[in-house]
Amino acid sequence: MSLSSYLAQKYLTKDEPDRKKAKKRKRKAQQEGGVIIADDDALGWDQAKDDDDDDGPVTIGETTKAFRRTTKSNWTTVDADAAAAADAIIAQAPPQADDPDDQPAIVGADDKSMQKMSSGAHAGLQTAAQVTAQLERQRKAELARFNAQDPRETGKGQETIYRDASGRIINIAMARQEARKKLEEEEAKQRQVVEQNKGELQAVQREERKKELEEAKYMTLARYADDKELNEEMREKELWNDPAAAFLTNKKKGLSKTGRLLYKGAAPPNRYQILPGHRWDGVDRGNGFEKKWFQAQNVRKNRAQLEHDWQTDM
Repeated sequence: MSLSSYLAQKYLTKDEPDRKKAKKRKRKAQQEGGVIIADDDALGWDQAKDDDDDDGPVTIGETTKAFRRTTKSNWTTVDADAAAAADAIIAQAPPQADDPDDQPAIVGADDKSMQKMSSGAHAGLQTAAQVTAQLERQRKAELARFNAQDPRETGKGQETIYRDASGRIINIAMARQEARKKLEEEEAKQRQVVEQNKGELQAVQREERKKELEEAKYMTLARYADDKELNEEMREKELWNDPAAAFLTNKKKGLSKTGRLLYKGAAPPNRYQILPGHRWDGVDRGNGFEKKWFQAQNVRKNRAQLEHDWQTDM
């Protein structure tokens, strides 16, 4: 049984009542005349009047056109002779030239004529050791080719050329010199700010300390009570609790170490033994820390003296 007969028998069978009903509708439509448009969604009062015409087409004009089931199969049988003829035509066509770059690389006989991929490894199932060895061999070959090239082509050993935003070449030596000079100027400014924050008295004391270290090179190792320089140094020191300060004469009395005038009168002591300037009005505007500091020192010394007396009074 052919395919057409099978499809007609299984899927294209028609019921007799439906065929008679269709012929009756066709005959009625031809009598009325007009074009019949078969539409399942057509609406109208005419369809509601007759129960037999619920599924009937709408008639317009004088020509009838309805959807009918076809009895002819649309399947096409392929002839074996035609397929053989097509294969023969394809076989007689000239072969097209393929791009050699698109073809896989074939290695030599030492590698058992296996296909080689771009990474240097062979195609196919292999062990990890074989793939590692092939990749290492490919890397060494590429390194050898790179070393054999001209350094002028690869740029090896050439100095880097730097350019600015406009494309002009920047002189690296001059740029580094300018950057170094700018850095030195900034460091000098920072040192100057630090020196200014230290104060003039600290600068004078630093210079005196440096002078003492220079003079210590020529000083004797042992210094006795009759040492003239030592006595002069001790005599120039000013102590706030010196009982002889009222009648001792000092050429530099009334001047600070920086050469400025000092206040002539009594002034509260401080930890750094700095006297007020000659424009001081005699009002202590501190927070009282210096007074508390001296009181703490006196209490500590008094307690140490009392403890010493109690231990020796036994």
